[in-house]
Formats: sequence, C-alpha cells, structure tokens
Amino acid sequence: MKIAAANKKLDEIIAKVSKDGVLASGLIEDLKELREFALKEQDPLVVKVLRLTYEFLSEREAFDVKGQFEEDEEGNEYPLEIEDQENLLYLLDLLKKADHKINREEIKDYRSALKLELY
Repeated sequence: MKIAAANKKLDEIIAKVSKDGVLASGLIEDLKELREFALKEQDPLVVKVLRLTYEFLSEREAFDVKGQFEEDEEGNEYPLEIEDQENLLYLLDLLKKADHKINREEIKDYRSALKLELY
C-alpha cells in the first residue's frame, strides 16, 4: 500500500492477527477501514481481495482459503495446507507491497480462491 496511514493500519491488523488470530475482535471492521484506503489508492485488486477476505471471515469464522500453491517437477500445482492465522498473515504481508509483480500474482490467486469459496 502506498499511503502511510494505510501501511500503519495494515501493521496494526497484522499485529492483531498475530496476537489474537483470525477471530480477533474488530478485525472485520479493521479490514473494511483498510479497504477504504485501497479505494483512495485506486487499486481495484486490493479493494476486491479485502472485501472478499472480510466476507469470508464473517461467513466462515476461519481463513482456510487455498490461496498458496506449490509446484511439482511436472509443473502441476497443489494447494498448500496452512494454518488459518498464518494464511491470513501471509496475505496481509503481500498487501504491504501490493504493487510488486510477484505479490500481485499471489494476491490474484487469493482473489480467485476466495471467489470460488464464497460464490
């Protein structure tokens, strides 16, 4: 994220999730607030993934999204089994540098996985 206040909010969210997990009090409201910053930054990918993330958390009370993959020798991709808290922290960390090419690709993977799970 580019706005200093957005990065501060993102750091606060990361600290909250690190301490209290994916069911941390006020997490959904914090993600909604962070989404407002993404709207100001005019980053539709981040706006969408934040909305899908808080909708998923609200609906499932978990973050068991298959957004990270590993590849075998033949190029086949398999979703990684990751603890909810670590999974959400990884996504939030990607958002810190959402304009980085590789991070954007991984954020897109999360967006696709969240859409499949929710809809």
